[in-house]
Amino acid sequence: MAVTEAHNPLVGENTCGSLLKKLQEIWDEVGESDEQRDKMLLQLEQECLDVYRRKVEQAATSRAQLLQALSDAKLELSSLLSALGEKSSALVPESTSGTIKEQLAAIAPILEQLWEQKEERIKEFSDVQSQIQKICGEIAGNLSLSDNPPAINQSDLSLKKLDEYQSELQELQKEKSERLHKVLEFVSTVHDLCAVLGMDFFSTVTEVHPSLDDSTGVQSKSISNDTLARLAKTVLTLKEDKKQRLQKLQELASQLTDLWNLMDTHPEERRLFDHVTCNMSASVDEVNVPGSLALDLIEQAEVEVERLDQLKASRMKEIAFKKQAELEEIFARAHVEIDPEAAREKIMEMIDSGNVEPAELLADMDNQIAKAKEEALSRRDILDKVEKWMSACEEESWLEDYNRDENRYNASRGAHLNLKRAEKARILVNKIPALVDTLVAKTRAWEEDHDMSFAYDGVPLLAMLDEYAMLRHEREEERRRMRDQKKYHEQQSTEQDSVFGSRPSPARPVSAKKGGPRANGGANGTPNRRLSLNTHQNGSRSISKDSKRDNHRLSAPVNYVAISKEDGASLVSGTEPIPASP
Repeated sequence: MAVTEAHNPLVGENTCGSLLKKLQEIWDEVGESDEQRDKMLLQLEQECLDVYRRKVEQAATSRAQLLQALSDAKLELSSLLSALGEKSSALVPESTSGTIKEQLAAIAPILEQLWEQKEERIKEFSDVQSQIQKICGEIAGNLSLSDNPPAINQSDLSLKKLDEYQSELQELQKEKSERLHKVLEFVSTVHDLCAVLGMDFFSTVTEVHPSLDDSTGVQSKSISNDTLARLAKTVLTLKEDKKQRLQKLQELASQLTDLWNLMDTHPEERRLFDHVTCNMSASVDEVNVPGSLALDLIEQAEVEVERLDQLKASRMKEIAFKKQAELEEIFARAHVEIDPEAAREKIMEMIDSGNVEPAELLADMDNQIAKAKEEALSRRDILDKVEKWMSACEEESWLEDYNRDENRYNASRGAHLNLKRAEKARILVNKIPALVDTLVAKTRAWEEDHDMSFAYDGVPLLAMLDEYAMLRHEREEERRRMRDQKKYHEQQSTEQDSVFGSRPSPARPVSAKKGGPRANGGANGTPNRRLSLNTHQNGSRSISKDSKRDNHRLSAPVNYVAISKEDGASLVSGTEPIPASP
């Protein structure tokens, strides 16, 4: 080892050269041998090498540590960039050359920036995932889920992942809003139904979930699947109760109305139950008045129906006779012959015997009334044509009287009105044959369908029509004889005039009848055979029941024998057997 002895001003006197020089001086003074001096110099050189070696090793270790730190920093930088989804190389140091410490100094601020960005991103993820977890807990009905902090995957903190969570949060918030809207709708429906049914809304809705009380905030209400399902079930139950109560109330209202009508209840008494009868024909959706279907209201109606039923039992005879009068009126309008006295006696016997329940008796009479209405409906078309036929026959009778009146063309008061009536009467009379034919066809069809004879006030209608045709034929023959007789008298008068000369005309033959009342109610003195037939078949039938009908609606035409002078009517054959009166 070469020892420099150059003077180093910075070190001063304590240099290796100066120290070696002093050592040699000491050795010279002592007298050390060269062998001993070489040995000591070798030892000194070895110790210097050991010091250098240790320093080199320390420097190498420090360098390795710096390289590891640089590698860790680069790895952490890559990891942070990957976790944050930063694909840009703007944050990566441009120069990868230079000393290790320079490279570490370049990476350090970037790592610090990325760490701050990561902490902010973790906070954002935590906030979004906490909201998601809370809403999911509300939907699942398990609010304890939101007590635990959400687990955040720090390996993926990219903006893309954050956007996914935010999108999920928005969908959940939308679903929460929709669910909350449904809950509020259900609660409103429950409130309205409870009001109509007279039920306690608070106890009903809190039984579903305590948070549905009005005192709680909107955002605090439960929106879970279980709450929605229970609310829907509650609404369906209440609607079914509403439907059943309305049906029950309408039945009671119908019973009340029937009982009132039966017993002629005073309107003032009826108005006490207007709140019951006002919904008699309403639909379920139309009933919205609070308390209109309350149980106490239905019970009140039931009590009233029961009271009226008991009152009805005590007034059974009056009610039964009222229904019998209704039945008789239906038969009277339909011109069906019945025996009202026997029917009333039978009703009295049934009530007095007690063998029949009042409800059964009234139900049977209601059934009879329904059947009578059906029968009257089936006879309506024929009866309408019978009325037209009778009206035409009345006009025919009036026309006959009018034609026999020699003063009909005089300029008397009302003559022009009679002339107009005569013109209309001739048109109507000309329609009688076709009307009779139609009436006969419809009557026969009705008898075939019902397998019974069609009677008009106890007289078979076909018999009346056949008799009308026969008498019409007889009247035509009588007219023919009168025309022949008139020709004969005119011929006799002509012959006498030629023999004895002209002289005043003799008096009109006795057969030529003047206007005025007709004997026995028939035209030209012909007896009214319809009335005689009616009397023969029905005996001395009282006409008191017909007092309610119009006076001009007789059991048969006043005169259906008279024939218009212009009528060449077709005849109705009377050869077919006439069915007996029912």
